Amino acid sequence: MPFSARDIEAAGAGAGLDGSPASKKCKPGAFGAALPALTRSEAVAAASVLALFVVGIFCVFRAAPRREFDQILRLPRSLADVRLLKDNLAVYARDYQANFILGYCSIYIFMQTLMIPGTIFMSLLAGALFGVVKGGILVVFTATAGASSCYFVSKLIGRPLVSWLWPEKLRYFQSEIVKRKEKLLNYMLFLRITPALPNTFINMASPIVDIPFHIFFAATLIGLIPASYITVNVMWGRTYSRRRRARDVRRAAEGPAPGDLNN
Repeated sequence: MPFSARDIEAAGAGAGLDGSPASKKCKPGAFGAALPALTRSEAVAAASVLALFVVGIFCVFRAAPRREFDQILRLPRSLADVRLLKDNLAVYARDYQANFILGYCSIYIFMQTLMIPGTIFMSLLAGALFGVVKGGILVVFTATAGASSCYFVSKLIGRPLVSWLWPEKLRYFQSEIVKRKEKLLNYMLFLRITPALPNTFINMASPIVDIPFHIFFAATLIGLIPASYITVNVMWGRTYSRRRRARDVRRAAEGPAPGDLNN
């Protein structure tokens, strides 16, 4: 839906973006603009969040069994190494499920909180190792937790960064939120299910445009279910088909069972 220049300016004023030198210079994707300046308290908060995640992940991996864990840390150098890594991860996840899930959740939430690309591969891994139901539940839980963590971090220190990265998207998002206050949950569900706006932007911008956390949480939890199901189902289907073919080949190599010869 097109918006007039007056509507865009009004939305920008509500978000505190109009009139500032940074907002005039910044354009979508204009990374040549000056970096957003954080206050001392914001910088301390950002450093504290980063340190908390790093220490937490370090403690998780330090508590993991060493011998098997060293095998899955080797970087793959060929396709055979990738397959071996996947098999080692499957064995590790089976034998030390609690350790693996704790480490998986820590990495996933860390990546989503700090907008690090690659969570799609974490979702594929969950589908390959745990199947559709368990993998889907794990992905929805970690994705919702990561999005919620990103929400609170952005509420604390994210306004300068979001205003610098996505100034036009932020103005548009603000204007849409103002128009849909009565049906905000429906609109947020629509955004989560469709690619109308990037999920990273939604996570970062929601607290800035004053979306209540309970609406953000509910829309995220429900809206991520379809995409998570599709992702884990695709990977589990490939893994299941590969295992079934390997089982059929093994049975053919072993020959028919004695009972089958008598029939």
